[in-house]
Amino acid sequence: MITPPAPKLQPCPESLQLRNLYSYRLSAYLCAMETFFSHYLLFLADTATIVVALLMVAGGLTAIALNKRKRPATGQVQVSDLRKQLEQSSENVQQYRLDKKALKVHQKALKKDRKAKDSNVESCTYLLDFKGDLRASAVSALREEISAIIQAAKPGDTVLLRLESGGGMVNTYGLASAQLLRLRAAKIHVTVLIDAVAASGGYMMAVTADRIVASPFALIGSIGVVAQIPNFHRWLQDRNIDWEQFTAGKFKRTVTLFGENTDTGRAKLREELEETHAQFRNFVQQYRPQLDLEQVATGEAWLGSKALQLGLVDQLATSDEIILEAAQKGKVLALHYQRQKTLPQRLGLAAQQSWDKLWQIPIS
Repeated sequence: MITPPAPKLQPCPESLQLRNLYSYRLSAYLCAMETFFSHYLLFLADTATIVVALLMVAGGLTAIALNKRKRPATGQVQVSDLRKQLEQSSENVQQYRLDKKALKVHQKALKKDRKAKDSNVESCTYLLDFKGDLRASAVSALREEISAIIQAAKPGDTVLLRLESGGGMVNTYGLASAQLLRLRAAKIHVTVLIDAVAASGGYMMAVTADRIVASPFALIGSIGVVAQIPNFHRWLQDRNIDWEQFTAGKFKRTVTLFGENTDTGRAKLREELEETHAQFRNFVQQYRPQLDLEQVATGEAWLGSKALQLGLVDQLATSDEIILEAAQKGKVLALHYQRQKTLPQRLGLAAQQSWDKLWQIPIS
């Protein structure tokens, strides 16, 4: 018996059409939902960014307002125990130089020596640093450091000042010298240490000390006054450019950059320079009366060894020798006035450091 094949069932055209329509609507719905969530997440991210930025601005403004209200100190004097640092450096070397047995004996003796020193009331030496530019801008820190010393110093305490300056403006170096004279008025012995140069305004500061120590090849002296200025008057004339300057007072301006200088103005400037030089000479003579000013106040500068012969300094040595010597006698405290940075300065410094790190190119 032969069974005939089953007939193939044909799908209903209406059902196929409905199925396709359903799939199309579902995919369209899912696509729309995906687009919606994408835009929504972007909206949330933008909103969060704006809110955070507003909070940062508000926080910055609040901090600035609070700083203005509280008016905190502009900085503070930082102190470090230089003798302890020197001892630690020596210990690091001894650990490699000595064997175990000798190192143990050394450490025992050192501990005993430290205990004896701590039990004794010893004098203290304060170490200051002054690196002068043309404007003697380091005087703003020097005045704070000296104020701290005057308030803390006890009888027998001394000050070492490492000085390095080739001179600069008369008024600012005069102020720096006056700051050092505050120590003298407080009966605190001051030694100026010159490793490289103390000339002109730098030497004006040095003479206020009770003792001046210089390295053999340091540059010392230059007790003189100089003024130099370019003049562009003829250059402007060649280009048909007029320069007009209005003053009240016969010598309000003696010489000028762009105007035509006169013999009267030049003579007045020389007179002012001579007067300043005379005051400089008198200042040096007051604090170092043993000097022959006719010999040394010529504007010349000498190396340390010659300066010793002329009486401009009292001893030849490096600052390191004097500091080690002071550390063997008592405590040595190094003072450094650190100015407090404002919020914009801190932000600027952080941004600059980040930029430097980003663009840092290694050199092989």
